[in-house]
Amino acid sequence: MFNTTDVPVAERPQLPRFFEAEPPPPSWADEKTRDRDAAQAARNAGNAVMWHWLAAALDELDYGIVLLSDGVHVAHANYAAKVDLDESHPLQLVGKTLRARLAGDVVPLRDAIDQATVRGLRRLLTVGSEARQVALSIVPLSFPSSEHRAVLLVLGKSSVCESLSMEGFARVNGLTVAETRVLTALCSGASPAEIAGRVGVAISTVRTQIGSMRAKTGSASIRALVRQVAVLPPLKGVLRGMSRNAWED
Repeated sequence: MFNTTDVPVAERPQLPRFFEAEPPPPSWADEKTRDRDAAQAARNAGNAVMWHWLAAALDELDYGIVLLSDGVHVAHANYAAKVDLDESHPLQLVGKTLRARLAGDVVPLRDAIDQATVRGLRRLLTVGSEARQVALSIVPLSFPSSEHRAVLLVLGKSSVCESLSMEGFARVNGLTVAETRVLTALCSGASPAEIAGRVGVAISTVRTQIGSMRAKTGSASIRALVRQVAVLPPLKGVLRGMSRNAWED
């Protein structure tokens, strides 16, 4: 009887390939798992792109926006908020938290955020001292399918008319440098007499400049002129010297 163990290994007959073990075909469960993982990866990629667009959109707003997750952690602050929250602002960013600078604002701010987080109440709160007071709109955000809660803080504008929007408005309407300076002062609440005193010219000169601006812009009054500038969309994009990822770094 022929025994292959008596034959050297190199000379032993090779078994046909159909006798070789092959990996089992993928089961229906394995295919379903791969499809689910691929779908989740696609959703994650789409969410990342959507968040990038949303952050870019928030950066274009003329109001400072701070998003607090669970009422404690700063999840996002837009460009205007990062600029507004300077050393003189009543609020400050410390790491990933938002804090009040003045002791008298600590409890009211904490209570307002807690009321928004727990009870879903909107609040309008003023913080700061006479040197600088800022109004805050505190808006609760919640989703029925999530246990997490968020609070949106909208910072009051530091000025009625944003400077770059003002400059764009002046160029479009052909205002002179002197007229633009007067318009900026009007938007800050100064009267023609106060403007004349600041610039060192006669009040008649200021009134002539105001009349010229009204004619160029088709405004029936000073109030209508200021309102045209106050409702302009922001032009903050060209100001950005900081990286969009500076907050995350």
